[in-house]
Amino acid sequence: MADHQNPHSLYNPNTGIYTSPRPPVPLPQSPTTSIVDFLFRNLSVYSDRPALIDPNSHQIFTFYQLKRKISDFAKTLHYTYSISKGDVILIFSPNSILFPVAFLAVTSLGAIATTANPLYTVKELAHQISDSKPKLIITVDQLFSKVNGFNLPLIDLGNFSDLVAKSSNHAALSPSVYQSDVAAILYSSGTTGLSKGVVLTHRSIIATALMVTSDQEFYKEGRSVFLCVVPLFHIMGLITFTYAQLQRGNATVVMARFELEKSLDAIQRYKVTHLYTAPPVVVALVKQPAIVRRYDVSSLQEIGTGAAPLSKDTMDECSKIFPQAKILQGYGMTETGGIISIENTRAGFLNSGSSGVLCPGMESKIIHIETLKPLPPKQLGEIWVRGPNLMKEYFHNKEATEQTMDKQGWLHTGDLGYFDEQGRIYVVDRLKELIKYKGYQVAPAELEGLLVSHPEIMDAAVVPYIDDEEGEIPMAYVVIKAGSSLSGEEIQSFIAKQVAPFKRIRKVAFIEVIPKAASGKILRRELRQKVISKL
Repeated sequence: MADHQNPHSLYNPNTGIYTSPRPPVPLPQSPTTSIVDFLFRNLSVYSDRPALIDPNSHQIFTFYQLKRKISDFAKTLHYTYSISKGDVILIFSPNSILFPVAFLAVTSLGAIATTANPLYTVKELAHQISDSKPKLIITVDQLFSKVNGFNLPLIDLGNFSDLVAKSSNHAALSPSVYQSDVAAILYSSGTTGLSKGVVLTHRSIIATALMVTSDQEFYKEGRSVFLCVVPLFHIMGLITFTYAQLQRGNATVVMARFELEKSLDAIQRYKVTHLYTAPPVVVALVKQPAIVRRYDVSSLQEIGTGAAPLSKDTMDECSKIFPQAKILQGYGMTETGGIISIENTRAGFLNSGSSGVLCPGMESKIIHIETLKPLPPKQLGEIWVRGPNLMKEYFHNKEATEQTMDKQGWLHTGDLGYFDEQGRIYVVDRLKELIKYKGYQVAPAELEGLLVSHPEIMDAAVVPYIDDEEGEIPMAYVVIKAGSSLSGEEIQSFIAKQVAPFKRIRKVAFIEVIPKAASGKILRRELRQKVISKL
């Protein structure tokens, strides 16, 4: 980002459009550049460098080995399982260094990868499978019990070596894959309860990768080592972090999950330079400085967060524990390839509490909720964005697509925010009703549907309850039948049996009537105010 740029030029009062101060990034010109082609475009420069590192087994794939493994797995998919262009493959696995191999092998064929949270129950998985209709599931043996009832072929990533050995003699594949082809369908929780498939093309993923790493390029940042502790089934772990850094020739240390001491050990052992994660991880680091001090974390240059806002106080505390590291925030959503804005740690104010400035090629408007007129700096409204990284559509959901993206290409985020005079964006609240628990999205309507299925529950509403440790937790307001002795614990248990752990109800309050508008829509704001008044 050019430090000398006049920030007032970022906002055009005639159009109401905010633009990025970062120089635009050039996208590849050839229409037949796939994300795998793009990833290895500079392979000769760093073929022997580490690409993916497993801190548990200490196994390392170099970039050359990564390319071979992707090619061999793609041959297995094609020759053994008849996978070809346009087929959908579900990857249902915890984090491992084979997860990106599977994703890239699928997309190298022109097939389409869809991913699911390994914590999902069979019921939750059934919705995504019936929607995306995969031909095959790539998983691990400990998850077989969740997927073997769907009558689909299963590939066990744990048998990777045996799988690829069978097809190693086959000829290499070179299918025609276009930038405009669909690479992935990643599911994003919808406010209507069921998640929607976000359709991302090869072009939008390449654009995301270039936009995320634009500052690294602009300032000619050298070789970096990133620690990935966020889930790879999520846009943030898979595209915004791992793919974006791999295409730059950087190494990624992939952890199965965040565990404080194991993460600190990995930072020390592999001289990790960048930790990009979600706010609960930063909170965990801040709360346990004595443990942090046991490890040599002097290699760490940047700690970045996304998925939910991080408070300025937490950022300041983190700066004290990691004085050599710069703390930054970014803002994005699955529908934007995981990125909209990011702070530039080399220019401007740090720890401002903002989500930085727009990434290169991004435009934004702040729209008044009632008049739908664009707003100048310091005015709160709905954030609209436009850029080369946006999704193509919601999969098989024309109505939801038209509600979210208008004919001018603006994506209506459903988030409330504003820009300041320096072009920094602040995300304040959500028009959407999603609860962000530890970076996971929880749709209240889904939980409400389950709650009212209980024979003794008359009505229910779910709202976020602000928690210092977790960010937001799902809290249920429940109306029970007259004479019922149903307890809060019983309600929590009823829900826990039906959903993934992150969706569980963490707090229950009993209420006589759920406040609703004349249209029947739950007045969540009233309930949120009720929560706040009791804090």
